[in-house]
Amino acid sequence: MNITEIFIKVYHMVKKVIDYPKDLMNRMKQEQISREKKEEDEEKNRRLIRDTMGTVTANDTGDDDKKEDKVRSNLFTFDYTVKDASGKQIKGSFDAKSLKEVEAFLINEGYEVINVAPQKKNALTMDLNLFGNKLKSGDLSFILTQLATYLRAGIPLVDSVRILSRQTEKPAKRKIYDRIVYDLVAGEKFSTALENQDTVFPRLLINMVKASEMTGDLPQILDEMAEYYTSIDQTKKQMISALTYPLIVLVVSFVVVIFCLIYVVPNFVKMYSETESSLPGITVFTMKLSSFFSHHYITIILLIAAILIGFITAYQNIKYFRKRVQTVAMKMPIIGKIIIYSEVSMFTRTFAQLLNHSVHITDTMSVLSKISNNEVYKEIISNTLDTLSKGGKISESFRGQWAFPIVAYEMLVTGEETGKLGNMMEKVAEHYSNLHKNAITTVKSLLEPMTILFLAFAVGFILLSVVIPMFDIYGAVGTMS
Repeated sequence: MNITEIFIKVYHMVKKVIDYPKDLMNRMKQEQISREKKEEDEEKNRRLIRDTMGTVTANDTGDDDKKEDKVRSNLFTFDYTVKDASGKQIKGSFDAKSLKEVEAFLINEGYEVINVAPQKKNALTMDLNLFGNKLKSGDLSFILTQLATYLRAGIPLVDSVRILSRQTEKPAKRKIYDRIVYDLVAGEKFSTALENQDTVFPRLLINMVKASEMTGDLPQILDEMAEYYTSIDQTKKQMISALTYPLIVLVVSFVVVIFCLIYVVPNFVKMYSETESSLPGITVFTMKLSSFFSHHYITIILLIAAILIGFITAYQNIKYFRKRVQTVAMKMPIIGKIIIYSEVSMFTRTFAQLLNHSVHITDTMSVLSKISNNEVYKEIISNTLDTLSKGGKISESFRGQWAFPIVAYEMLVTGEETGKLGNMMEKVAEHYSNLHKNAITTVKSLLEPMTILFLAFAVGFILLSVVIPMFDIYGAVGTMS
């Protein structure tokens, strides 16, 4: 390498060193310009979203619930097809006032819009709307845990919900998350975004989020609510686990018995009718039962279906009937205890959550009345609201109530007197949650052998009824010979 080549290399190296600050500044300027352009585009989309929302001004007056219902009634469902940053095609639906509003939202979320069109009504969409998209306790627990984790990691709330939206493969859930993102981008509070989907999110969660917005401890509240819904989900799974095996055995028992009565017994009826011998009472009864089922099975099925449909319809729509059924169930041995323990555990746990986060006592009772599906407890809570409006104590409404155990009542009184009602209710919830688990275990241990005994008795009864005449016939034949 000669001196000229060395000089040229040194020259270029020195030039690069000299030009580096200039190049760095140019790159920074370009990044700043692109960032400002992106922020400007996002702000335009936000303004477009706010404009298309047609939000109510401060001068508007009237009932808030009526306003919300009016806003919801003006929303239409649009189906969309978009591409994400990786080029993956995503299909979904979104509720909005106009097509432009949907497009603005999707562009703001970084999607490439392929198609947006009003959703066509068909049997599938009507069926989905009929059953709704209410989130289960297990889903709520998972969602709230993730949100709390993201918030503690320093990720903004709106971006946390966006992550949840990108994670899910189910269009129905994506629609829920997207609606929350939409409301948050439009400047709404998180509690308002949840309240706008109050058919999806429980009233308790909405009120707890409202309380957290006042105190500023949203991640803590989300973690606590995740634990709350986890406990509810575990209780439901315990009930299902306890009843699954006995129900399967019971169904199999009925199928076996009906099969024997319709297909097996008639063959023996023909055989015994040819012998013209007198039959024992157990055989005559089984043969008549078999004949009845064989000739009227369609009528029996229709009658059972009609009774079930009538019962379910009456239970869902007639308050008095529902209360009577719940009262009878709660006064039954063992099963009644399970229902009472479950209701008291959920009531006191929810009560404690609301009290410990400074939710007003009347608002607490209002939330509790909406959470419970049991008319007996709803009536107690309604009486409590009346008592509070007259300046009375909470415990006055629970005194002497057969559906509220004496132990829980005494703890309630103690909590009122000491000013630690929230802590007392937590202890009551834990106590009755343990009692509920033990009761379920007891029922499971009783049901399993009982269902097996029922199957053995039913099949054994039918076998005896067809076998006993055979011995009589064989005996008669032996005597004759």
